Amino acid sequence: MTLDVKILNRQGTGNEWDVSEIVEGLSWKTSRIGKAGSVSFTMVKGSPFESSDFTYNNGDIVRIRVDKTNIFHGYIFSIDEGRDEAVTITAYDQIRYLMNTDTYVFKGVTATEILQRIAKDFNLKLGSVVDTGYKILTMSEDGQKMLDIVCKGITITYANTGRDYCLYDDFGSLCLRGINDVELDLIVGDGSLMYDYEIKRSIDSDSYNQIKLYKDNKKTGKREIYMAKDSANIKRWGVLQLYESVDEDMNKAQINALLSKLATLKNRETKSLKVNALGDIRVRAGMRVRIVISEYGVDQALLVDECSHDFDGAAHTMSLDLRVV
Repeated sequence: MTLDVKILNRQGTGNEWDVSEIVEGLSWKTSRIGKAGSVSFTMVKGSPFESSDFTYNNGDIVRIRVDKTNIFHGYIFSIDEGRDEAVTITAYDQIRYLMNTDTYVFKGVTATEILQRIAKDFNLKLGSVVDTGYKILTMSEDGQKMLDIVCKGITITYANTGRDYCLYDDFGSLCLRGINDVELDLIVGDGSLMYDYEIKRSIDSDSYNQIKLYKDNKKTGKREIYMAKDSANIKRWGVLQLYESVDEDMNKAQINALLSKLATLKNRETKSLKVNALGDIRVRAGMRVRIVISEYGVDQALLVDECSHDFDGAAHTMSLDLRVV
């Protein structure tokens, strides 16, 4: 395995520095939704490989390749150094710039169009972006993080269509694709890469057995309530209620359809699986990977929610947080 790490100065010299020989303990992390991809590593100052005019600053570009395969293009956001020779660098991909806050009002647009509008406004580079299709009636976001705005568009699309999407940075380009569009030809599990795992079942984060949707009717001045509940699950778990507003332009049939979809999606335990395995750089958050754990009867392609790759000398391991549906 050959790890290639370069820093490109965006200030001053404009030079490109190959720091591969002085990098230790590199970690690359990706998340399916809500976080920027990141890289952190330690450099050793004063190395014989280091040029006398070598510099690095916040905002400089970090590019990483493994065996000539592009894996990360991002920007330095943190430099931690002191009296010793170790310097810790943290860089984020383009999604980090979606953490800026702004105000947007959208009407009759898709999640794709929301992403395209924001990317244009903030000069972010787009790559392959699928058409999510579903037209969101209205979205009014005041002083919100742009990443949350894009993710909300994806969530609304999922709630109304059952189709989910993944936003990610592909070596310097923001991309959007369906979560079912990529499944790796790879098995992780018994006798194949995996060396440890942990399974968790929960009703603590995204499980609801009673769902209330409300709409403020401006004509009547009253709040209309639409509700679905599962009495059997309420007896088992107690009341776990989801309470949300719907767009005032939605009619009764549309609201009831949304209520039915939410009840199907939310009225169940969430199951998660964490797997520690030998690394494969093709794996990142938002992909499906076949997991085989015979002890628990698991043999299916699961969605990777979080992925962390760790490189230490010749060793390459990965930790996968997977969503079990």
